[in-house]
Amino acid sequence: MRHLPLFCLLLATLAWGQEEAVPSNVPPEYRPPMARENDDAGLPASASKVAPDAAVLTIKGLCPRPPLSTASPSGPPCQTVITRAQFERLTDALVANMKPSVKRQIASSYPGLLAMAHEAETRGLEKSPRFQERLAFARLQILSQELVRQIDEESAKVSEKDIEDYYHSHAAAFEQATLERIFVPNRKRMDPLPKDNATPEARKAQQKESEDAMTQVADELRAKAAAGEDFAKLQKEAYVAARATDVPPNSSLGQLGSASLPPAHASVFDLKAGEVSPVLSDSTGHYIYKLDAKGMESLEAVSEEIRKTLKNQHREETIQAVKRPISAEINQAYFGPTEKAGRTEGPKAK
Repeated sequence: MRHLPLFCLLLATLAWGQEEAVPSNVPPEYRPPMARENDDAGLPASASKVAPDAAVLTIKGLCPRPPLSTASPSGPPCQTVITRAQFERLTDALVANMKPSVKRQIASSYPGLLAMAHEAETRGLEKSPRFQERLAFARLQILSQELVRQIDEESAKVSEKDIEDYYHSHAAAFEQATLERIFVPNRKRMDPLPKDNATPEARKAQQKESEDAMTQVADELRAKAAAGEDFAKLQKEAYVAARATDVPPNSSLGQLGSASLPPAHASVFDLKAGEVSPVLSDSTGHYIYKLDAKGMESLEAVSEEIRKTLKNQHREETIQAVKRPISAEINQAYFGPTEKAGRTEGPKAK
């Protein structure tokens, strides 16, 4: 299997080609297929009718080498023939569900890679220390990628019972409420101070006055909201009081989940239908909510979301379980100081 090193390097190149920039002086035919522009055109309809043992790539002038190639029975000139089955084994090993455009790029690149690799072997480059070091590092990459792929496959096996259990144990996350909201700006637009009086102290006093005025407005609007006044009308009043010139926001938020609100506003979901919240204030302004109705998203509606959550959780837990026991000492005399000097460890479990 003389071309195994080539395949390993091709795998590593494809993997890194998605993340690492390729130098501009590398000829297009030798760039990783993933690093080139893709088109969205699929394979032709006739592709599905090509037999597994039919040739999909014939490389003339290059003598065959195992394991992917078979010699032409006609003899010289020598050529390498790659069948559909052989080509698809290669592409499936590189990337699952590879795009047709990338398959075409690999088909275009592969003859050049084989020719260059053949010449490199003729020159004995596969025996060089540099090649062996790069091959060893590529092996580490590929093994790591294969482990992640296997973990992904295992993590995708989420049972319906797991989904249902998660749904019931995280019920609060699937609550939905129909909400109205009044936003009150935290400052009132004030007339500029006369130039002679615009001292830092005067500006600070004016700012406090504008903030206190809107705090009072928010309290008054909250009382009106609790008395049953229309939120759209009160929202307009808030902007008039603030002397705001832009269009007031829509007071109707519709149906939302708790995750759609800022964390400091999540207490709104504790309200009963028809109740109005206290004034919730932060650096962006004052907020008054009314909860019109509350319910739960159905299990059916959120099952795929839960499935993805559980898959990601299992994936992360498994990867962290592998990394957690590992730590490394970094020699600062050689590498220089790091942000977290002295010791790096595997990521902590969440």
